[in-house]
Amino acid sequence: MTSLPRKPSRVKLGLVIDLDICVGCQACAVNCKEWNTSGHSAPLTDINPYGAGQKGVWYNRIHSFEAVDQETGDSQTINFPKSCLHCEDAPCVTVCPTGASYKRSEDGIVLVNGDICIGCKLCSWACPYGAREYDEIEGVMKKCTLCVDKIYNETLSPSSRVPACVATCPVGARHFGDLGDPHSEISNLVKARGGFALMPEQGTEPVNRYLPPRPKQHQKSTDQSPRSLEHKDTSTDGAGLLARWVDKVLSA
Repeated sequence: MTSLPRKPSRVKLGLVIDLDICVGCQACAVNCKEWNTSGHSAPLTDINPYGAGQKGVWYNRIHSFEAVDQETGDSQTINFPKSCLHCEDAPCVTVCPTGASYKRSEDGIVLVNGDICIGCKLCSWACPYGAREYDEIEGVMKKCTLCVDKIYNETLSPSSRVPACVATCPVGARHFGDLGDPHSEISNLVKARGGFALMPEQGTEPVNRYLPPRPKQHQKSTDQSPRSLEHKDTSTDGAGLLARWVDKVLSA
């Protein structure tokens, strides 16, 4: 079986995902697919992509849930992106019989060596997060690489050396950095927002963190009747009427 690094990595590269502002647009998943289908561990195979029974390899998947407050009855849609969490005590590594699944000592990233993977799926059974993807065409297991071939690519500008999912998020819900440094920008963000680990009871010590949704503020109004706008303009100019009505609405 494969062993984890003897000394835990000082650098722990990972993601922080803000559940408060993630809109579930799937941009992160699509850009992840686009970059990695020609990058490390490529290709990301698709089967029947344009027909019935589509399936394929996706490193990042977004799950949407409807959360209901049992006291108030208020509901809120939570979009929950999930990929490999690059655990400190990664069970997917220690069950691998060939050493194909391994954790890098220099930055803590968990990777798969497709050249020696035999597709036995032991790692997928061991992962409590369901973060492993079996490529039926290639016959090997694949997973999020944190875009290792992108974040260390010195031909790119420093601002571009982030995972594809982070670079493409339109609302800034994804962050990347060293979670092993307690003073890093990303670690300070986790502290400020009460970031949490996914399923810590599993004992895998995941590196990635999630920022919880902020409590929603409710505005109470004593007047429950529909609000109407008084409009006494008798002008026959339709465009002028519309412009003045819009101005009245926006300034109300």
